[in-house]
Amino acid sequence: MSKKGDQRRDAIVAAAARMFWANGFAATSIAGIAGEAGVPQGNMFYYYRTKADLALAVADVFVEETQSLITEAEAAAVEPRQRIRFLLNRLGQSNRSRVENGCPISAAVRDFRRAAPEASTRAGQSFELIVSFIARELQKTGPRPSIALARARSMVVEWQGGIALAHAFDDMTVLVESLRRAEQSLQIGP
Repeated sequence: MSKKGDQRRDAIVAAAARMFWANGFAATSIAGIAGEAGVPQGNMFYYYRTKADLALAVADVFVEETQSLITEAEAAAVEPRQRIRFLLNRLGQSNRSRVENGCPISAAVRDFRRAAPEASTRAGQSFELIVSFIARELQKTGPRPSIALARARSMVVEWQGGIALAHAFDDMTVLVESLRRAEQSLQIGP
């Protein structure tokens, strides 16, 4: 595909991700995405045949971005707890948008489930990557695999719950406190 075609494809996926997140999957039209991306509506089907295909492309971006974040965390420090702290700090950099719109990944998992189940499953892999990374790093500090996995899930639940409440209350401090509790759980021994 040409460079211009790649740029259009990227613009379409970015527009779809923004609109799915802000408006929901069902309420977002192909025409609206085309307009937001600056692509003629008739050309949309050249890039994505269905809205479900577009949802899958958005989910792929979530997984790719999550993997990049994990790779960045792995390179940021040698000590496992520092790697997890790095990840939590990076996740916290998007607090404002999550207070405004909730979590884009959890919204995708929920919204895609009926009309685009493959995209829902794919978006959920972002959470699997985060939980697996945290569990691996925690395990290096001493806990058995089952304990490390339970603690990793607990950290992600704390973060996601913080996003949900912060969004509901439109209150950034809820999410900041939630991320702080997640980080404090790193102080717990093996």
